[in-house]
Amino acid sequence: MNKLALHWKIIIGMVLGIIWSLLSSSLGWSQFTLDWIAPFGTIFINLLKLIAIPLVLFSIINGIASMGSTTNLGRLGFKTLGLYFLTTVFAVGFGLLLVNVFQPGVHINENSRIDNRISYELWANEHGVEIKDSKNFLLNPQYTDRVQNLSGELVDASAIESRIKTAEALQDQSPLQFLVDIVPENLFMSLSNNSLMLQIIFFAIFFSIALLFIPQEKARPVMGFIEGCLEVFLKMVDFVMQAAPFFVFALLAGVVSEMAQDDVGKVVEIFKGLSWYTLTVLGGLLFMMTIEIKLFIKYRLFYLSMIILRRY
Repeated sequence: MNKLALHWKIIIGMVLGIIWSLLSSSLGWSQFTLDWIAPFGTIFINLLKLIAIPLVLFSIINGIASMGSTTNLGRLGFKTLGLYFLTTVFAVGFGLLLVNVFQPGVHINENSRIDNRISYELWANEHGVEIKDSKNFLLNPQYTDRVQNLSGELVDASAIESRIKTAEALQDQSPLQFLVDIVPENLFMSLSNNSLMLQIIFFAIFFSIALLFIPQEKARPVMGFIEGCLEVFLKMVDFVMQAAPFFVFALLAGVVSEMAQDDVGKVVEIFKGLSWYTLTVLGGLLFMMTIEIKLFIKYRLFYLSMIILRRY
């Protein structure tokens, strides 16, 4: 077992999680799974969140500061942003094409789709996200019992209206509000919130650029500290990933048991919908890996050939 590659161990953990979710639902053990197995999946997610911010922070600072000059940073930064923009546009466009062609959500039965939408509507209203006809959907008498089961309480119409007004107020903000949101007003508040990752990236870039402008003898101790911290967090990632097969088993078993409870038929419906979604994602990734990368390699070769021709 020790000779087995990590990704195969994770796949085995996923398969065992699926088998356990089917077994626990058929035997009525879903509550046991939620009480004694699912918490380890939550621990796994929490560990990843714990490491994510410092890993991104120290990686960016170390990478940029190691360039040695702002000239190299400018050239590399421009090329990186351009490549990032092109690949992002292509990936989003191709993903939308796949979803509209194969429509993986159609293979989930109507009851599961309604429950999923209710859960999303409740989340959106809780976080002030505006959704068209959200109020009418949640207050539909046809879904009253389901809304109460999923939320634990009846939804108040006035509370929904208040959250919708909050979301509408966000639409009146300046078009440059996204730039304002990127710049943190308090670094420690940003470090304590994983959803503010862009603010962490901004600070890391700003900090590393400033580090390039100070004398090397003063920057050297800071760089040593940054490199040491980066090595520590990379080792923490290694520790977590070694336990990932068990954590993935617990995470998958817990998520499925929470959604399906003791209804084994619902488990089958969940995986039927997820299988189509998974095949769609894998097909898209395979295309990106084989076609897109070849196109960019070809473009890169063309770019290099133009440089050579200009020299001669």
